[in-house]
Amino acid sequence: MKEVIVSDNSLQQAALEGMDAFVGVFVDAIRNAIGGELTTETMAELNSDQITLLAWDMLHAEVMDGGFVQLIHNGLGPFIFKNPFAKAIRLWGLRDLSKMIYEVHTLWLKYREDIEQDCTDEEFMALFERFPEFDEYDDQFVESEEQWTDDIAHYIDDNLEKFATIK
Repeated sequence: MKEVIVSDNSLQQAALEGMDAFVGVFVDAIRNAIGGELTTETMAELNSDQITLLAWDMLHAEVMDGGFVQLIHNGLGPFIFKNPFAKAIRLWGLRDLSKMIYEVHTLWLKYREDIEQDCTDEEFMALFERFPEFDEYDDQFVESEEQWTDDIAHYIDDNLEKFATIK
């Protein structure tokens, strides 16, 4: 296992800045520990909570930027939907998010081949019109994101040793 280190000063500063910054300190520390890229090899160097946090960060970035269609188009569907992310996040207490991931998983299975294909920017933008079933989930994610980030920050705070060594 890679040792992930978060400085006490960084942690205190992030806590003052808010939940996004607090979660971000741990995401950044985990990424730094593995050289910035999550691969099959670097995943083996992390524990399940650290991997789940990186999955949340990727999910969050993609869905907040372009919704689930973008997440799927950019190739993250297998990482989010084929791994036990939904189960792990449920164990963290985020039942609504877990339920959403299972529901979107069904849509991913149904539409993934069409959405994952290479396409022009114009064709990519048309995907949102072709697959409006994702709109409800995109909206729900945006509406719930702040609460979920808060829940994740509290989970990390209650389980610091699973995420990093504080020095």
